[in-house]
Amino acid sequence: MFSTDLAMDLGTANTLIYVTEKGIVLNEPSVVAVNVDDNSIEAVGLEAKKMYGRTHARVNTVRPMKDGVIADFDITNRMIQYFLKKVLSQYRFFKPRMVVGVPTCITQVEKKAVIDASLMAGIREVYLVEEPMAAAIGVGIPVHRPEGNMVIDIGGGTTDVAVISLSAIAYGESVRVAGDEIDECIVRYMRLQHHLNIGVFEAERAKKNISS
Repeated sequence: MFSTDLAMDLGTANTLIYVTEKGIVLNEPSVVAVNVDDNSIEAVGLEAKKMYGRTHARVNTVRPMKDGVIADFDITNRMIQYFLKKVLSQYRFFKPRMVVGVPTCITQVEKKAVIDASLMAGIREVYLVEEPMAAAIGVGIPVHRPEGNMVIDIGGGTTDVAVISLSAIAYGESVRVAGDEIDECIVRYMRLQHHLNIGVFEAERAKKNISS
């Protein structure tokens, strides 16, 4: 048993977990299938996403994250526990520390919800970092220098824009309009212009294929 450091991107659309010296070890949809009779979890992540729109009447497929923050604390907590258990069982970590990326618009209440959910999932220490800063560091921007760099981070639920200098966000804004809204627009466009009904996941796939 040993301890190491993790990083988690708890997104509206997807959750990613990074392990020191291992890289990204988990990348799954932030989706949970819940049995409405006893509130038990039927599936999480990719398996739950496959059930979306095809589930039994007694199974509700939900996305517990909305606009980049926790919308359903209980379901999010169980989702985090599932993902971390999946990772921790593979590497046999003991009470790791974890950094979690959060939107710049997050409130103190929402910050506490993220921290509490992570601690309940077995994390020893939790640190929050604003997503534009994490994105800047991730692409190699020298954030410590006395110069300004603008970062635009478009996620599933939020779009964060920030000017970064001297290892701090000099100015930042976050709007709760992002990839999910684009998916919904594609769904509406296909229905109104082509009389074709598609789901949001088909719209997301089309968006990624066109933009990549």
